Amino acid sequence: MAMAAGTAEGEPMMDVNTTPLIDVMLVLLIMFIITIPIQTHAVKLDLPQDSQDSTPPPINPVKNKIVITPTGQTLWNGTPLDLVTLRQYLDQTQTMSPIPELHLQPDPQARYELVDEVLAVTKRAKVEKMGFVGNEAYSNF
Repeated sequence: MAMAAGTAEGEPMMDVNTTPLIDVMLVLLIMFIITIPIQTHAVKLDLPQDSQDSTPPPINPVKNKIVITPTGQTLWNGTPLDLVTLRQYLDQTQTMSPIPELHLQPDPQARYELVDEVLAVTKRAKVEKMGFVGNEAYSNF
C-alpha cells in the first residue's frame, strides 16, 4: 500500500509546492544584485562658490547691539543685516550659555514699522535678556 498524497477526496496534501516560492526569491535576489551597485555610484559636481565674504559678524557672548537707522537699515554690532539673518543670530544667541544681553537702540528718526518688525522677530526668537538703549534721545519728542 503506497501512500498517495491528495488523491482521495477531502484529504489535505502532504507536500507543499515550494517551486513558486523559490522562483520569487530568485527574482528578488537578481533585482537586489542589479540595483545595489547603482546606489553606490557618485556624481561629482563643481558647484559655484559664493564670491562675497559672507562670514557672519561674531556674536558677542556678553552683549549684542541692534541699531535701527533713520534710513531703514538694521545693524547687528555695526554690520548691516536683514530680518531673516537677524532671526538666525538671535536663535544662535539663545542657545549660548550664559545667554548674552541684547541691546536695542532705534534712532528717533527711524520708522516705527521697522522697529515693530524687529521687536516681533525678537519676540518670536524668545529673547530672554533684552534692553532698550538711548531712551534719553526720545525726551524731546
